[in-house]
Amino acid sequence: MFQRRGLLAAPFALSAAPALAQAPAYPQRPVRVVIPWPPGQATDLAARIVMQRLSETMGQPFVAENRAGAGGMIGTDLAAKAAPDGYTLLAGSTGPIVTAPLVQRTPYDSEKDFTWLGITGLSSYVLVVPPNFPAQNAAEFVALVRANPGKYSFSSSGTGATAHVIAAWFHALAGLDVVHVPFAGSGPALTAVAGGHVNFSVETLAGTGPLIRTGTLRALGISLKNGSELAPNIPPLARLPGCEDFDAGAWIGLMGPANMPAPVVQLLDAAIGSAMREPEMRQRMATAGLEPQHHGSAAMAQYASRQRAAFREAIQRANIRIDG
Repeated sequence: MFQRRGLLAAPFALSAAPALAQAPAYPQRPVRVVIPWPPGQATDLAARIVMQRLSETMGQPFVAENRAGAGGMIGTDLAAKAAPDGYTLLAGSTGPIVTAPLVQRTPYDSEKDFTWLGITGLSSYVLVVPPNFPAQNAAEFVALVRANPGKYSFSSSGTGATAHVIAAWFHALAGLDVVHVPFAGSGPALTAVAGGHVNFSVETLAGTGPLIRTGTLRALGISLKNGSELAPNIPPLARLPGCEDFDAGAWIGLMGPANMPAPVVQLLDAAIGSAMREPEMRQRMATAGLEPQHHGSAAMAQYASRQRAAFREAIQRANIRIDG
């Protein structure tokens, strides 16, 4: 199948070559990549992995500029308002692009102000409980919690955070009536579950993984419909009746301001895709705790659109909002 796709792609590549050849060479100088989070955060780690490879393959340095604050909105807005010449890009992610505009006002329009370049990784989410929780699997969990509306509580990394919205989506599909207990970050949220102060949480694999491995928490299911390459023994929550459409992951990728030149978009799209097909790149993403999944420019826009629709419905059902 891969050989046949390669043969079909060849004529397109040849036909596109003259158009690209007529365009100015890109890049001709360093490319700034705005990372709207502090160094060491997941988006930062993933962006730097891709930036290093693009620097090598495209012949100019891709330079990180961390502009953290306001849940990623400060740096995201900076990139949205930059010149659309391909020399300022954004390390985009689900939080400021999809989640934030649905729960609060943002200084940018996430559906109009950006050019989509490519998803490079997904962060999966895991349903975790304390070791002594009576349910032994996801089906038992749903039966128990559904039979006791309002009795069980779950923690999140904050009201309106992506983890909160993903949990709300799962609750709606599974028909669960539970109490939300927000914390300032995923660390305190998971500590509360481990300590028995709340009953469960739906948090990132990167955050829950170490606690699962030490037996501090038990994993009952994972948010990706087809499961996780990084945790193949955790079954997808989509296997539960009513949850067949549950496919939730926080994506990370590269974007740019709206109206970037088409030839530049094509070059970056192709370069990102080529990089993400390399086994070494996929391994580096996995080491950073991310599912090494790639979606090109058009597929990225479609993925974000589907996610936005699902999140919007979950937010409306759970009445999630951030005051101000």
